[in-house]
Amino acid sequence: MTDHLLVERKGGVAVMTMNRPDRLNALSGEMLDALVANARAFAADPEVRCVVITGAGRGFCAGGDVKSMAEGKEFADDSIQGKANALREKMEISRLLHEMPKPTIAMVRGPLAGAGMSIALACDLRIASDTLKFTTAFANVGYSGDFGGSYFLSHLVGTAKARELYFTAEKLDAQQALALGIVNRVVPDSELETATMELAQRLASGPSVAFAYMKRNMNAAENEPLARCFDMEALHHTLAGQTEDHKAAAQAFVEKRTPVFKGR
Repeated sequence: MTDHLLVERKGGVAVMTMNRPDRLNALSGEMLDALVANARAFAADPEVRCVVITGAGRGFCAGGDVKSMAEGKEFADDSIQGKANALREKMEISRLLHEMPKPTIAMVRGPLAGAGMSIALACDLRIASDTLKFTTAFANVGYSGDFGGSYFLSHLVGTAKARELYFTAEKLDAQQALALGIVNRVVPDSELETATMELAQRLASGPSVAFAYMKRNMNAAENEPLARCFDMEALHHTLAGQTEDHKAAAQAFVEKRTPVFKGR
């Protein structure tokens, strides 16, 4: 496994740290392959109940490796379709973060740009340091954008604002990103790890089966018609009601005590 990605487990929380701090964690091929492989494994592992992704050093991820772009070293297959296919395979990290049946959190500080932005937006939640500098960045290097950023940003801020941010590559600070709903919380940089891990551990100790159904409902709400969303909510709510977690939590509520969720 590459040293471009560090992976650790903290109880029910899995943490993936992009590890090229000297390049502001610019995405390399081996880093992306490791991200996809680990995200797939965490999605299927019942012991992992929350996934956090972050970057080493002073920034989350500056996006693609522009030096490799300039040198033409991004892809082995030089054909248009070959390049597109290779890129699409690596873009799976965004889909996995968005669709895996457990909460995902991006812990972001410093520069957040390009494909790094897209990966952060693919997560369910984003906890930001007050050092955050957000930009779509693609227009600055003559690219149209990848890793799902246009999809996720449009859903977060609306299509008009997303187009503006893509066309202009305007830079936003942490409070501007918070006001637009791009990040969920902003905390002092010295408190970022503590605040993120407290939230991650809280989610990891929560009703993981219900969270999986919630996430399906929310993802469906992005594109499905109202009637379909109602059908899914009714089914998922009923299924969640059959779990041991629901029954134990209902009893705990009656007895005025804190429930313990076991993920079943």
